[in-house]
Amino acid sequence: MPIETVELRNVSKRFPGVLANDQVNFDVHAGEIHALLGENGAGKSTLMKILYAMYRPTEGEIFINGKLAELRSPADALANGIGMIHQHFQLVPGFTVVENVALGLKSSRGPLTDLDVVTKRVQELATQYGLSVEPNALVWQLAVGQQQRVEIIKALYRDASLLILDEPTAVLTPQEVKEFFDILRRLRDAGNALIFISHKLYEVMAISDRVTVLRDGRVVGRVKTADTNQKELARMMVGRDVITRWDKPPAQQGPVVLKIEHLSAANDKGITAVRDFSLEVRAGEILGIAGVSGNGQRELAEAIAGMRRATAGTIWVDNQNVTNQSPAQVSASGVAFVPEERMTMGVVREFTVAENAILETHAYPPLANRGVFDFGQINDHCTRLVREYDVKTPSLDTPVKSLSGGNIQKLILARELDRAPRLLLAAQPTRGVDIGATEYIHKRLIEQRANGTAVLLISEDLEEVRALSDRIAVMYEGQIVGIVSPDSKMEDLGLMMAGIKGNDANPSTC
Repeated sequence: MPIETVELRNVSKRFPGVLANDQVNFDVHAGEIHALLGENGAGKSTLMKILYAMYRPTEGEIFINGKLAELRSPADALANGIGMIHQHFQLVPGFTVVENVALGLKSSRGPLTDLDVVTKRVQELATQYGLSVEPNALVWQLAVGQQQRVEIIKALYRDASLLILDEPTAVLTPQEVKEFFDILRRLRDAGNALIFISHKLYEVMAISDRVTVLRDGRVVGRVKTADTNQKELARMMVGRDVITRWDKPPAQQGPVVLKIEHLSAANDKGITAVRDFSLEVRAGEILGIAGVSGNGQRELAEAIAGMRRATAGTIWVDNQNVTNQSPAQVSASGVAFVPEERMTMGVVREFTVAENAILETHAYPPLANRGVFDFGQINDHCTRLVREYDVKTPSLDTPVKSLSGGNIQKLILARELDRAPRLLLAAQPTRGVDIGATEYIHKRLIEQRANGTAVLLISEDLEEVRALSDRIAVMYEGQIVGIVSPDSKMEDLGLMMAGIKGNDANPSTC
């Protein structure tokens, strides 16, 4: 039975010591896209996991088409027309599109497969909703945007008429986002209901019909998209005005701090991920690296930081050759590194806040003298960092794993920036953090620029790159395909990110 309306009434969810959802009312109707917004920890994911029956609510009820629904498992949710498209796709890479769609379903021929029947239905759904995909293609051979279409087809094949979309654009190029939004509009116009979860306010404004905002587990606002704007939505999410656009004075560029010449590096499988890469970053500028995930950005950052071996080329910091030096030697040359994997490369999970704050400086005065810690100095130093960088923590002795992602990232920034680096290497600095922490991190990056630091910003968030950078280098398959102004059109950047279009600039000097 098609879904006409779904209502969550007075839903609460308690975990030990945490009230994740507090008397939440939420509804979505056929023929609309309802966006769900909120900072990290606001309760968005918990609420949607309740709707998809991954969690049972502590209190409250779910009504489908006006009738009380007992959803005990995701299978129950699917049987009632509710499908969920996860941020990390649930596909078997070695199977074809059709095999992934059929996986887990009964065959119409009993013990025999009926992939021809599935293929026909997949083609019908693809045509109806503009979900262009080759049914017999292996999933691992498909682009990320095409894999996402397979996930949608899987849900539609199972007769889902309400789709929950969890951060669905996180891994897409601007062109893929545009195509994806066209698909969502076709789904909506065909009478489906969609719940769109995103932290990108401009996307919410572009695609949704209504918006519900959660803060601290409660609904703090519900508006028609046509009656609001990004600034108001940000204020509802955080409880205050948030800066989403930064007015920066023109860059006062100084000498070249980072110079990369013909660099190559392999990924964890031994396959070349960075190839013949050349680039210069000057003091007092932010140079952004834009690109779709998996095009060598991670390997580039790790090679610069001394955490991955370069197979060719040279890396210079302030005219000092740091190629294949240890992370400690690179750090000592004036490089600060904010890694994209903060929990595995940025901090030691089991260490305290204080221990993580002194990871790189613990052996040097004034924190230590002749190998002996000065605990008074350490306490004063860490207290100052926590205060100056607004790290929310119960105490300096709190295990860092207990902090939110945004506060962990602030702690990493505090440790790295307190050393007054010549080069700041920031890889995905706001990934997985909420809008308040994002604002703070952006502010600190711009301060470093003003202080004359050379900043290399690597981010898959194109809006972030455009907002902060003085120049943008677009990376595709381990190489720079062009260096452009941050005022460049999104469409042009998207084409470059897909390897379709480049410019004639010299990557090392533009």
